[in-house]
Amino acid sequence: MAYLNLQRSKSLFLLLLTLLLPYSALAQSFHMVELSSFVGDDICDESKDMEALGSDDSQLKIVHRHGPCSPLNPRETPSHDQILSADQSRVDSIHKRTSASSNREMAYYDSLDSSEIPARNGAPLGTGNYIVSIGVGTPKKSYSVVFDTGSDVTWIQCKPCVTHCYPQQDQLFDPSQSSTYANISCSSSYCDQLDTHGCSGSTCLYAVQYGDNSYTVGYYVQDTLTLTQTDVIPSFRFGCGENNDGLFGKAAGLLGLGRDTTSFVSQTFGKYHGVFSYCLPATTSSTGFLAFGCGSNPTKNVKFTPLLTNAAAPTFYYLNLIGISVGGKQLPVSSTVFSTAGTIIDSGTVITRLPPDAYSALSSAFKQAMSHYKTAPAFSILDTCYDLTGYSSVTTPTIALLFAGGTTMNLDSAGIMYANGISQVCLAFAGNDDPSDFAIIGNVQQRKLNVVYDVSKKLVGFGPGSC
Repeated sequence: MAYLNLQRSKSLFLLLLTLLLPYSALAQSFHMVELSSFVGDDICDESKDMEALGSDDSQLKIVHRHGPCSPLNPRETPSHDQILSADQSRVDSIHKRTSASSNREMAYYDSLDSSEIPARNGAPLGTGNYIVSIGVGTPKKSYSVVFDTGSDVTWIQCKPCVTHCYPQQDQLFDPSQSSTYANISCSSSYCDQLDTHGCSGSTCLYAVQYGDNSYTVGYYVQDTLTLTQTDVIPSFRFGCGENNDGLFGKAAGLLGLGRDTTSFVSQTFGKYHGVFSYCLPATTSSTGFLAFGCGSNPTKNVKFTPLLTNAAAPTFYYLNLIGISVGGKQLPVSSTVFSTAGTIIDSGTVITRLPPDAYSALSSAFKQAMSHYKTAPAFSILDTCYDLTGYSSVTTPTIALLFAGGTTMNLDSAGIMYANGISQVCLAFAGNDDPSDFAIIGNVQQRKLNVVYDVSKKLVGFGPGSC
């Protein structure tokens, strides 16, 4: 009974806070969040998102690959502990790639045997969490693939799978059934663009080994890629994987949205001018969108910050993070803490990583604002956690990331916490061990935002609630 009275007292406190504070001040300082939004649902709810998309057929629908909206088998949903463990492997890979001077070293091989894939520092990342449907070949066959801003080479599994193909939801792509399919010659400059490549006779071979030891090996080919009824790319270059294994779930492959020369963004630069945008859904049971080109997604309320480059690891999208605010107040963290590390925005990383001093300040300010809630033990990489049992809604402080150029990324209420059940809801940020490791803005923090990439103008922008 005493526990219930305490809960009612806290709820009354929050109600009084709402009544006493001016609305504008409250809106800038706090989010009121329904507890049900932390848990998600077993039923796909895309009604609001489809209304936002309207009749625009130039946008691809984004779904979380482990949620009920996914066309993949939902019964293979990993635990939160597994998700965060894989996330740490991806982050470790990013840090290796951005610190290893040898990460662009070329390697050659002459078979589809995965044992011959060279092990090297700066291995590509583990794959991401969100999938879209694309069409390959003529006539078009549809495939569910992970899209990833931290990867360059697009690939799908192909027949005849001379060595090994993991189980996927869609039928394997059969090159013999496409009238527009063609191999790429080993002497082609396109073959030389691959980080890891070789030859089988006169045909170019590719290989990608990810940070979690997943891999894909096969022929580097070209064929027609269909995104929507109006977005068709002839002679698109991608990997036709005939020896693939790892943590890809039931996805057929990957759409590489990195910045290097083999990526989708680079190959379609003449058509889309390096512009694409997305909105990641608030929960695993809702949907978002991925769009390409300047006119595919309105940017009226989007604020842009400069896009930086790093020749040592050109795949990634680098930004100049200069500060963080909690509850409308900027944290007392020197901008040199962020400039020493540097910052990457990444669609495949789940939890945002910060330099240790910045994370410590964020965690302290968040704890102070959440002091009226019961704390919970740390979970995996997350150490600022709460037991919200008994609440129907909670009040969390707003969090904003501050970038060069006066751009503020105001996180949606869905982008602040990560739940391992209602009894363990945690701040969705973690600190790097090394102050010189890059900060990484993960996909939890990007939820429900309109995130716009303009490679041509060297800008990345953020806008409010687009899905």
